[in-house]
Amino acid sequence: MPRRRTLSDEQLLAMVLALIHAEGPDAATFAAVAKASGLSGSTLVQRFTTKAAMLRAALLYAWDGLEAETARLAESVPKTPEGAIALLVGLSQDYGDDAAAYGEGLLVLREDFRDPVLRARGAAWGKALTVAIARCFGSASAPETIARLMLSQWQGSLTWWGFGTEGPVAVFVEAELRRFLAAVAVHSA
Repeated sequence: MPRRRTLSDEQLLAMVLALIHAEGPDAATFAAVAKASGLSGSTLVQRFTTKAAMLRAALLYAWDGLEAETARLAESVPKTPEGAIALLVGLSQDYGDDAAAYGEGLLVLREDFRDPVLRARGAAWGKALTVAIARCFGSASAPETIARLMLSQWQGSLTWWGFGTEGPVAVFVEAELRRFLAAVAVHSA
């Protein structure tokens, strides 16, 4: 009779993800996860087979959370340019106000780029986010183009915030997105 699991898959994946965010993806070894979770290394090998499979499972778990949060925010914001700002500022909250921690999070992005399954999840999320933002510009000409440009501005603003850390990330992102919308309004008039 197999032993009962002492941690659910969700609890374990949350621990792996926490380790990845704290120490980087390379630190998520069976030994380190065993120490953090209290499970034996052999139990982890039985659940995941390889370190790469464990890392993928944890990052897929993270994608699940990001997609759920994106859907929640997309449904809750008004379908206006202000709603688009609110959606992207809401998604920026998870970065906190620590530029060094944000930079460490970019190591996770490296893993997403390396793994074709994770890369596909990122592409699908990008398409869903583009649709959600485009809905906020429904009456504009080429709302999808505006949405893609706004998403690029959003990601760029996170990078520039990381270099300058000028106040809280949410305040910086909101200001940058407002500048973007003002520029779009001027050029479309």
